[in-house]
Amino acid sequence: MQNTAKCVTTESLKAIKQVKRMDYKDYYKILGVKKSATTDEIKKAYRKLARKYHPDVNPNDNVAEEKFKEINEANEVLTDSKKRAKYDQLGSSWQAYQQAGAGGGFNWNDWAQGGVDLNDLFGGGRQSGTGFSDFFEAIFGSMGGHTIARKGQDYTREIEISLEEAYQGTTRILQKSNNRRLEVKIPMGAKTGTKVRIKGEGGQGAGGAPNGNLYLRVNIAKHPDFEVEGDDLKTRVDVDLYTALLGGNAEVMTLKGSLKLKIPPETQNGKTFRLRGQGMPKLGVANSYGNLYVTVNVKLPQHLTEAEIDLFEELRDMR
Repeated sequence: MQNTAKCVTTESLKAIKQVKRMDYKDYYKILGVKKSATTDEIKKAYRKLARKYHPDVNPNDNVAEEKFKEINEANEVLTDSKKRAKYDQLGSSWQAYQQAGAGGGFNWNDWAQGGVDLNDLFGGGRQSGTGFSDFFEAIFGSMGGHTIARKGQDYTREIEISLEEAYQGTTRILQKSNNRRLEVKIPMGAKTGTKVRIKGEGGQGAGGAPNGNLYLRVNIAKHPDFEVEGDDLKTRVDVDLYTALLGGNAEVMTLKGSLKLKIPPETQNGKTFRLRGQGMPKLGVANSYGNLYVTVNVKLPQHLTEAEIDLFEELRDMR
């Protein structure tokens, strides 16, 4: 044991004892991947689990929150080549670490000769501030005496707004867990999929790194009268048979109000007219709008009288 004492610093022994008191975290098992998994496979597994256990998907669910933290920690280690190498070294000799912490016969001198610096492995003792578990901090929490700087987790929350709100712009009030209220502006021209960033309102950063951001992902509710395609809108207008045949005007509703659409004589059913600038505001472009496409829906008369039927038959015979 004298040789061992020469190779293991006091701080390293403290770290060893600290690790011994902990349960070993199997990061591969947490992400559901093999130890031979590639970085891309690990990232794919992480994204799948992150979507499943994300706090936005599981509000007020402490079990899901802890699981989310675990998979983030596993991803942090296994997608970093240096951390993964250290973790794999530790994992392959975990039982030996247990024995060493209990005063067993593991030869630390042989281990050091194998190319592993215990001070490097354990960072010279644990320092808090990484935002991860004690297990992680005991192994990775300090690099050369400096706490790992890690930006806070970004969060995404889904919000639904009406088409009218997207046209005019709107606000939403968010209630955070610390009872803070945030008023968030949704800009004119927001579309389904638009993300509004609230800087610094995500997860807490570590080691002096900034907090993450909160993103509101916009979803436009289905509208009874309009379809949205990019910056353009589509709608339909009912036109009676006589206006379609002889020409006239039809009233068209827009998000600005109603307007008159001139219907030329002999307009066919399904004919589409383009109204310039009557669509959605273009996001981030002042005073610029898409178009409104209006499709004519010719309504045939019903409940004809005998006199009307005679006239239509006469017209048919003339044609």
